[in-house]
This record gives sequence, structure tokens and C-alpha cells, in this order.
Amino acid sequence: MTENPSDFFASVSAPLLTEPGVATGTMMGFPCLRVAGAFFASCDPRTGDLVVKLPRERVAELISAGRGKPFAPAGRTFREWVLVDDRDEAHWTELIDEALRFVSGRPATA
Repeated sequence: MTENPSDFFASVSAPLLTEPGVATGTMMGFPCLRVAGAFFASCDPRTGDLVVKLPRERVAELISAGRGKPFAPAGRTFREWVLVDDRDEAHWTELIDEALRFVSGRPATA
């Protein structure tokens, strides 16, 4: 049986569902996580790649470092979203948590 491309995202993001206000949903047909109605993390269901919402400067930093790619569905680049195509659980966990803090206005954890 072939693994669903979204399974890695579902596995990595599952612990965040215990956070206050965090819920699953869909964004442009992509499975996603939301907090208080705002999208902060998603997964391209065709490839399984992570997509997270971060400050523009952070997105540019990840792209410059080769750790992310521009997120441009239908050719339009979303400047506060970055696509990550590696399958590094620790990296994804950090980015999803960072996106949650960014969207919700929660302080960074020490």
C-alpha cells in the first residue's frame, strides 16, 4: 500500500492539536492547521511538502539558505509563506511551531 503524501505532515503536526485554538481545516484544498481561524501551516497533498506562514524576512532567510522555496500556487508568490520539501521531522516541528507563534502572536519559546 502506498503512503499518502500528507501522512508525514499529519504525523508531525498532530501534537499541535492539543494547543489552545488549534484545529485542522483546508486551505485551497490543502490540509492545514489553523489557530483562531487563521491558517499557519499546510501541506501540498500531491507532494507532501510543508507550507508555513512566517514573517517575510524569515521566509527570505529560509529561501536564501536553501532550506525553503517560494510558495507560488497558480504562479502567484505568497511572500509570507514558504514551501519546505525536506522530510526532517525536527525542522518541520520547529517551523510549524514558529508559524503558530507568528500567526497567533504568541511569544517565542525559550
